[in-house]
Amino acid sequence: MPRAIASTAVFLLASVATLSAAAADWPTFRGADRTAVAPDTNLLDAWPEGGPPLLWESTGCGRGYASPTIAGDRIYILGDGLSTAPDADEYLACFDRESGRQLWITKTGPAWNDGQPTWQSSRSTPTVDGDRVYVVTPFGQLVCCNAANGQERFRVDLKAVFGGKKGDGWGYSESVTIDGNRLVCTPGGEQATMVALNKMNGQPIWTCPMAGDRGAGHSSIVKSQVGGRTQYVQTTAAGCFAVDAETGRFLWAYPIDQTTAVIPTPIVRDDLVFFAAGYGRGGALVRQKAGPNGAITMEEVYGLNKDLANKHGGIVLVGDHLYGDSDDKGIPFCADLMTGEIVWKSRGSGRGSAAMAAADGHLYVRFQNGVLALVKADPAGFEEGGHFQIPYSDTDESRPSWAHPVIVDGLLYLRESDHLLCYDLRTQ
Repeated sequence: MPRAIASTAVFLLASVATLSAAAADWPTFRGADRTAVAPDTNLLDAWPEGGPPLLWESTGCGRGYASPTIAGDRIYILGDGLSTAPDADEYLACFDRESGRQLWITKTGPAWNDGQPTWQSSRSTPTVDGDRVYVVTPFGQLVCCNAANGQERFRVDLKAVFGGKKGDGWGYSESVTIDGNRLVCTPGGEQATMVALNKMNGQPIWTCPMAGDRGAGHSSIVKSQVGGRTQYVQTTAAGCFAVDAETGRFLWAYPIDQTTAVIPTPIVRDDLVFFAAGYGRGGALVRQKAGPNGAITMEEVYGLNKDLANKHGGIVLVGDHLYGDSDDKGIPFCADLMTGEIVWKSRGSGRGSAAMAAADGHLYVRFQNGVLALVKADPAGFEEGGHFQIPYSDTDESRPSWAHPVIVDGLLYLRESDHLLCYDLRTQ
């Protein structure tokens, strides 16, 4: 049962309309369209020393690398060992969007404590759809809860039900995709590489096996439209592939050699798919082509380019250029989407792996050492408009600052371990 935190009946009985994701919301990892590019305008193009104004800060996120999800008047996040919880287990937490006040927490399972401390904890960003919120625990438990009060509605064990497996030892971290009545996710492995479930009860609609799949990666599914049909594009430890949304039919795959982990979420623009993997693998661009009888094939525009490798900070597409970190070196790059050619590389004010989001012609670059930099999204060159040290990021060097930035309605939301911070980016 959920444990209510400083909540009232007003919050617990919030209407479905209030909880529904609006156009300005960020209801899942990398936003509603999974681009990590916010539509906001009239944002600050330079920051004072110390960064933009801090509107509020809160605690109770716990240990973890999940980004905040924002829908209606609520913020949702996953973590373990919350300062507001009675134990060190994993919880889904909900906060008031205006004040940052924690409203409720719901236990989702035990903490993920495998591997060295840096790799431990949850990292699945919740997905909100109407009056429901979905998370995937590192152990492969898909959990659906009421968005209003956190009460669990159902859960599905992706390993037990679908024979799911990870392609590395770091646990599941996908943010599920909601498309109509379908909940789509990636158990991984050859038995049911991708599945579609009824979002209301978790019952299977279809399963798509992929021969030779090494197991789920860490990316989330992106929707694509080619030939008048919808495709689901995803990467696993075996590479990039696509599935027909209606039938679950396997369409195409772009295999890669085995590597330590495959983490970045693909980028889709029209019939193009760009995907990347770290640990020296690189980034590649393919074009999808419609054929007869609903067939979709793939042709390579350019193959894996090691200069476009990215471990886990993600890559954003602004205009016709890709921006991301060079693997995890803390050296942001700008590259031409269609050729893969590097336009510039430059060190910023921070160090270590850099996570990125974009808005209003700028990149929000969060370095592993907790420095957040404002950088022009401009192929003409690297130019910073300010930077600051995220509070609490320098108190425990064993826990890197990895959670991706979120920008909604002119506000910047940052999760720094147990802390949630909200900054004002607006010019007025």
